[in-house]
Amino acid sequence: MQRESGHIDWVLLLSAAGLLLFSVAFVYSASAAIADARLGSSDKLFWSHAVRVLVGLFVILVCAKIDYRLWRRYSKIILFGAIALLLYVFVGGEVRNNATRWINFGGIGFQPSELAKYALILHLAALLARKQEYVKHFRSSFLPMIAWTAAVCILVALQPDLSTASVIFAIAVLVIFVGNASLLHLSGLALLGVGAAGLFAFAAEYRLRRLLAFWGETENYQLEQALLAFGNGGLLGVGPGQSRQRDFFLPESYGDFIFSIVGEEYGFLGVALILLAFTVIVWRGLKTARHAPDEFGRILAAGITVALGLYAFVHAAVTCGMLPTTGLPMPFISYGGSATVFAAAALGVLLNISAQAGVYPRRKTPEEAAWSGGFDAQSIQ
Repeated sequence: MQRESGHIDWVLLLSAAGLLLFSVAFVYSASAAIADARLGSSDKLFWSHAVRVLVGLFVILVCAKIDYRLWRRYSKIILFGAIALLLYVFVGGEVRNNATRWINFGGIGFQPSELAKYALILHLAALLARKQEYVKHFRSSFLPMIAWTAAVCILVALQPDLSTASVIFAIAVLVIFVGNASLLHLSGLALLGVGAAGLFAFAAEYRLRRLLAFWGETENYQLEQALLAFGNGGLLGVGPGQSRQRDFFLPESYGDFIFSIVGEEYGFLGVALILLAFTVIVWRGLKTARHAPDEFGRILAAGITVALGLYAFVHAAVTCGMLPTTGLPMPFISYGGSATVFAAAALGVLLNISAQAGVYPRRKTPEEAAWSGGFDAQSIQ
């Protein structure tokens, strides 16, 4: 493990840690009524999420100390493992809400698509870094990346989970773009992906109903309840724990629509602060990518940043009616173990890249400054 040339980005770390810690209160409020009715205890989901948050914070700190270059060596193995788990879903997965997206290990639910998302980013970054000299060649460079992206997206879409597959595809396209691939090849890939997503969307009645509801042709119960929550919240909100829409009116109030519950209880100010925190994460992540010490770090940092930012934007846009209803969680906020742990791991990797980039230099101790030939001015201020 190489010695880091700077300290971790505390602004980035505190932004993510703050979202994780506040999510405990958000999830408890959003889930209390449902947990009491279905599980017999209003704090059942609260304690489960609190444990996941603690695990997430620990994972951030561990991954922040691991040299990010180590992940490059095992990127293909990690992606192979993720694809194997996506395949296992179809034979040993757990059915929830007419979809098979989960694997159960000893009572602990695991969603392989969350691993596959970051595994694909990691391996694409490794491929792009290695193929920079001929990155614009279709057969030797672009085609392998299409194959990996298609494998992940098709398996996720067949669960079925078109929304997650679509966002993973968008992330992959952006990562390949950052890696200096041919714009002509990317344009063709993007058109192919949009066409495939369109055909897949119209192939199932429930997906077609979601699109019709988004276009205003039919009623959209979830969106109506979410907008009512935002309306109830106003500027400052009705207060923590005082939401009315969470009480069996808004489905998935602690997961896919938690942003609207935050809007009801904490108002416009609360959701603005959450969006500000994600804006800071994206800003610091892109800054890290720009100053990364190598091409792999640059592409990986950009990919992680895009994934976190895009998931947050899509979740917020869906709850506000700007995009069709999907089942995407908000990173660091929504209830869910797989999403929380893998987002935390990705953020830890981003912190390690930032530290090794030396964007935020570590102040020398007096002993280090003396050893280097004289006291550094900053070290004695």
